[in-house]
Amino acid sequence: MQESPKPLLLTSIFESLCSLRSSVNVFEVLRIVVSSERKRTQSQTGMGDLFAEVTPAVETEKLADSAFLFRRFSAESAASLVELVWQIAQVSPFRHLVTPGGYRMSVAMTNCGLAGWTSDRQGYRYAKIDPETGAAWPPMPIEFQQLAETAAERAGFPGFKPDCCLINRYEPGAKLSLHQDRDENSYQFPIVSVSLGLPAKFLFGGLVRTERPRRLRLENGDVVVWGGPSRLAFHGIDTLADGEHPLTGRYRLNLTFRKR
Repeated sequence: MQESPKPLLLTSIFESLCSLRSSVNVFEVLRIVVSSERKRTQSQTGMGDLFAEVTPAVETEKLADSAFLFRRFSAESAASLVELVWQIAQVSPFRHLVTPGGYRMSVAMTNCGLAGWTSDRQGYRYAKIDPETGAAWPPMPIEFQQLAETAAERAGFPGFKPDCCLINRYEPGAKLSLHQDRDENSYQFPIVSVSLGLPAKFLFGGLVRTERPRRLRLENGDVVVWGGPSRLAFHGIDTLADGEHPLTGRYRLNLTFRKR
């Protein structure tokens, strides 16, 4: 029996790389070499890549009628979603809005889509123009749209086409008190909420503020969808604990998709 070629030794690879010019990205070269060796081994053995990333299973938790929590639903695309958020924020920066009562929100916000949700002493409303830049909000990335549509369909709301995405940025100590999303023209469309970065305690209550809310831990990639009889459920985020996340640092990001 012919002896199969031995795999490349990492020590030999590093010795060769160290002799190259310093301008060479050593880790990128190493990645390419290992990838090539892996493909060669697969073609010889017919075996799949044992080290391939396993797609995380999506767990579904029903919160109320037509309200669901899909755990890890967007975990695989989290890195690209976060990068898109930073790109949006370069055009329409995060800002701390003021409520009609004069309270400065601890959560920083921005938007993308055909309109953006905003607030000041005159009230809550949707605006097609970013009041801070005087220009239109950045367009909603196709990745955002597809995520919202897929999650809504999974929750029983096919055909959902969001036209705005409110992006919240939490830092340790920030919170969002119990509230209803009721500034839209119609309540027939669901709310799709995507968690990215640091974990948080999500509060999900009933149709009256006095009803005691459930407290749910949301982690990176979790998606919550609610609509129908639960469309006006009170919800919020408890005070964010300190921490560090590889994708967002000391922040938690939240994407809230709506249709006005």
